[in-house]
Amino acid sequence: MTLIILACALNTYASWWPFFVVLFYTISPIPTMIARRYSDGSGSSNSCMEMAIFLTMGIVVSSFALPIVLARVPVIQWGACYLTLTGNVVVYGTLLGFFLTFDSDDSDYSMW
Repeated sequence: MTLIILACALNTYASWWPFFVVLFYTISPIPTMIARRYSDGSGSSNSCMEMAIFLTMGIVVSSFALPIVLARVPVIQWGACYLTLTGNVVVYGTLLGFFLTFDSDDSDYSMW
């Protein structure tokens, strides 16, 4: 989040448009969490989980594409775009680590 705020608040960039990727951060785990809640776990292929992964990947790709599109159209500068993309990598790496850590059967992340 520090990189996203720096991309918005530094005097050389001075535009809060990159902060819209925070919306993608909040909605990206929702399809997967809903699919895990309603999946029955029987069988090797679950269409509900595959659709949730597809939607999640669409949200993740959109959060990487938004700063690039904003930089191509001169709304934000390329330095702010690079800071936002680096922040995306850090945030999604953290989310991936969270889901991989708490995905085992003995721990349950829904207890929070």
